[in-house]
Amino acid sequence: MTETKPFLENAWYMAAWSHEVGEDMLRRRLLGEPILLMRRQDGTAVALVDRCPHRYAPLSKGEREGDTIVCPYHGLTFDAAGQCVRNPFSEKIPAGAQLRSFPVVERDHIVWFWPGDPARAEGTPVPDFSAIVIDGHAPITGVMPMAANYEYGTDNLMDLSHIEFVHKGTFAGRGVIFAGTHEVKAQGDQLHSNWWMPAIPAPAHTFGIYDPAMITDHWLDMRWQAPASMYLQVGACPQGGERAEGVIAHQAHILTPETQGSSHYFWATTRQGPPSPEGDAMLAGLMGAAFGEEDKPIIEAAYANTDGADFWERKPLSLGIDTGGTRARRIIEKRKKEEAAL
Repeated sequence: MTETKPFLENAWYMAAWSHEVGEDMLRRRLLGEPILLMRRQDGTAVALVDRCPHRYAPLSKGEREGDTIVCPYHGLTFDAAGQCVRNPFSEKIPAGAQLRSFPVVERDHIVWFWPGDPARAEGTPVPDFSAIVIDGHAPITGVMPMAANYEYGTDNLMDLSHIEFVHKGTFAGRGVIFAGTHEVKAQGDQLHSNWWMPAIPAPAHTFGIYDPAMITDHWLDMRWQAPASMYLQVGACPQGGERAEGVIAHQAHILTPETQGSSHYFWATTRQGPPSPEGDAMLAGLMGAAFGEEDKPIIEAAYANTDGADFWERKPLSLGIDTGGTRARRIIEKRKKEEAAL
């Protein structure tokens, strides 16, 4: 039997928010590998393995000379494609003096990279997060380290019933989830885990636009694409009204493995109206509290409490409302097996 790898490889993963990648070299561990992210002088983003093939020094600790990187240990110089272009000790470039480079696509203020077979990257669309860019404005963004396998984050996001119990200090408190109906459906390569909550008082994201006592129809629509790219639409409209005329927040929730036991949780949200320092700071604080002070501790604690066992080995119960995360896990397993058979 062919053994599967720890991660699905032929897929687009988020490496960083666009504003994180600049002239300075950014080191970030992704799928267990140290990755160097930077921009060429023409502005295009690149991703290289951050390990010199000579004695393994991190090139991100070196210096840039235009679009080349000088190793801080012995001075081998590499171009932005990963090819060694200078050996300070000889005119000969040593055999194997090449850094692995990754296909990169930048879209919707997100830098994506492809860790698998480069030939399979072309023609594979990146997940669409155009909804988080409104009137040309970048969304409010954050990135949170999480000491848990990334699929535990997917479980959390594909089962938003946890809002009533985990987010008591931010989003919850009025039992709206229990007034709703939930469905999970597949559409192409996407899974949708959606909540519909009609005839409830206006939810928190509408405050300042709707009166809190106003009766609304409220929805939480989550779209998942492998490995862990999730788009959430948080909406409410006057009871019986049209969704398109309601108050809608668009959010990105994207998880990228750091290692098998740790993850990068990238999040973003749109705002109601144009950017403002005060409003953006308040919204960023709310999101940071919800994810960093409420989601993060329970996800990390649940993962740690498996004591190293495989998720399925613990024989998890099903409550019905958690089928989104379960189906996402099954899709990942299936695709990893297909990769192993290539």
